Amino acid sequence: MISSASTFADWTELYKKIVFWEAELEKSTDPGMNEILKMQQNEANNSFSKFIISNYLDWLRPDNKNKPLLSPALFTQKILPHIGSNRPLFFILIDNLRYDQWKTISAELSGLYRIIEEDLYFSILPTSTQFSRNSIFSGLMPSTISELLPDLWINDDEEEGKNNSEEELFKDQLKRKGLNYKWSYNKISSSLEGKKVNERVRSMLENDINILVFNFVDMLSHARTEISMIRDLANDEPAYRSLTRSWFLHSSLFELLKTLASHPVKVVFSTDHGTIRVQNPIKIIGDRKTSPNLRYKMGRNLDYDPKKVFELTNPEKAMLPKTNLSSRYIFAMNQDFLVYQNNFNYYASYYKDTFQHGGISMQEIMIPIAYLEPV
Repeated sequence: MISSASTFADWTELYKKIVFWEAELEKSTDPGMNEILKMQQNEANNSFSKFIISNYLDWLRPDNKNKPLLSPALFTQKILPHIGSNRPLFFILIDNLRYDQWKTISAELSGLYRIIEEDLYFSILPTSTQFSRNSIFSGLMPSTISELLPDLWINDDEEEGKNNSEEELFKDQLKRKGLNYKWSYNKISSSLEGKKVNERVRSMLENDINILVFNFVDMLSHARTEISMIRDLANDEPAYRSLTRSWFLHSSLFELLKTLASHPVKVVFSTDHGTIRVQNPIKIIGDRKTSPNLRYKMGRNLDYDPKKVFELTNPEKAMLPKTNLSSRYIFAMNQDFLVYQNNFNYYASYYKDTFQHGGISMQEIMIPIAYLEPV
């Protein structure tokens, strides 16, 4: 399947199979089978990176009908069509949720909900919250946001929070589409915030659509990088999935879903991008204005081996904003990560085996979208 995959549909089927076998082999006591799957996954990611490099820019052409569902079209194609029939829609976006983590969570919902539709869609590049999530809520590509709504776009080299305008971006998307819905937007980054949202369930049931953004999994991946105890708790993919499951079972989100299951509601689950455990440091040189992300860099004075990254010397072709006329983007592929040559060995060792996002891999780009209804 890896050698013959040539379309985005081939790749989604292939990735679903890999995730299925990951879960199956977790039950096995034979480490040899796991090693074979890891080697296949590595081979698949190398081929997938080449596939993205060959096709990505072509998918962004407005006249191209043969492309996967991308971040800006998520609301139009998968969420807004479910609004109506006097049943409130709850759109739950868990930041940084991989497909394997979704499968772990969704297994806990059986008995409460039935999955009517489940699929993978493709995150835009860079696969980071600033780009993919703003694109989802605006229904626009990043360069278009920065041109049409400059007050709502914060550049990579600016200090401000990059995702503080999602509510305004969604409001603008509805306005452009001429849609007049009663809706709410909630971002939950702590259990206290989650409890406060759950106390407002009655009023939310009167809305057409309620958007809930949960930041826990993203916070977990960053904490895992910074805190050695969390690193030990989630030292590989099975442990990372287990930690995600444990959070979910004790979260305000699960409480909310149990409450909603007794009401005539619709639920859409999704995410903005996934994440990958990085292994191979790639040496680069950049100036102080270069973006800090380990899986992609945007800047003007970048020096790197072009054979080891996907380079975009014309960001406008990928509909990405640039802060300078000579700005370019480079993306790490598979399990690579980008490290400056200053203190290279220290940072290469520090970040190895951490979960990162922003680059090109099956885990970061192919992400879940699911439509559920109470049983």
